[in-house]
Amino acid sequence: MLLNLTLMLWSSVAQAYVDPKCEDVAAQGVPEGYSDQGQQDFLLNFFSLATTNSPLHAPVPYEPGFGSASVELSLIPPLSCERRLVLNYSKTEDTNKAPVFPRLRANFAFNPIGKLRPYAGIGYVPPLTVFGTRNVIVSGELGFGVPLNAGWSWGARYHATLMKTVAEIATPFNEEDEPANDLYVGSTFGLDLMAGKDFDGVEPYLALGLTDVSTVFYIGDDAVVSNNSTPFFGPTTSLGLQVKKIKHLDLAAEYYGAFANFNNESDVTGDTINPGARIHTLRTRVGYRW
Repeated sequence: MLLNLTLMLWSSVAQAYVDPKCEDVAAQGVPEGYSDQGQQDFLLNFFSLATTNSPLHAPVPYEPGFGSASVELSLIPPLSCERRLVLNYSKTEDTNKAPVFPRLRANFAFNPIGKLRPYAGIGYVPPLTVFGTRNVIVSGELGFGVPLNAGWSWGARYHATLMKTVAEIATPFNEEDEPANDLYVGSTFGLDLMAGKDFDGVEPYLALGLTDVSTVFYIGDDAVVSNNSTPFFGPTTSLGLQVKKIKHLDLAAEYYGAFANFNNESDVTGDTINPGARIHTLRTRVGYRW
């Protein structure tokens, strides 16, 4: 389904496959500041960030006793040749197979506790093999919202996601080599502060938070566990819109971004030195509200 994640192999380079689309970039040579470890860390962090459980709802998502069942679709931004070239720009990895990431989601709002409107949510991706990868992803959230005057509201939420992918992820060094399954395990958790304003059932919202990423990657070809030396820990934001005015329709869309890794190791995208991981993507959710 997703995680067309492909990462570094720890071996010397002789002849390696380079995607024809990236041959011109590879021919320019290794850019200044390039780091194999930084490139590996970026890929390890990137695909966990792509599956974080962002809000996709306002600070007070539903009235007490109500909830929804929905399907989320998240774009997985394609990575450039500068991100796909590894081992000193001698080999490309195939990271761009899945353009979207689907997830089943369910949310429920509980009875008020004073001014607080507590809620909970779960998300799930079943272990289906799609695009050559088999994934299991489980997500959850706990939060509360506080309605204010004039349609304003604020809130806070905790979210967590655990994902596992079994697939031929780190592609063989040579095309003719027999592929072997790899194992990628990623986890994310974080806290968000939220604010929103209801305009007659159409509610824009903003969430600002901190998110932590942990990863384990076992390369089946070499029986090597790949180390993430700079696991992501940094700020994230969601800017979205939840539509509540259409009966039984649960609809939301948002921009999601992770900007700077506090566990910083400089690496390279094109001619620009960037922190060790970042992502900018769009997400949407549609389902049934009761």
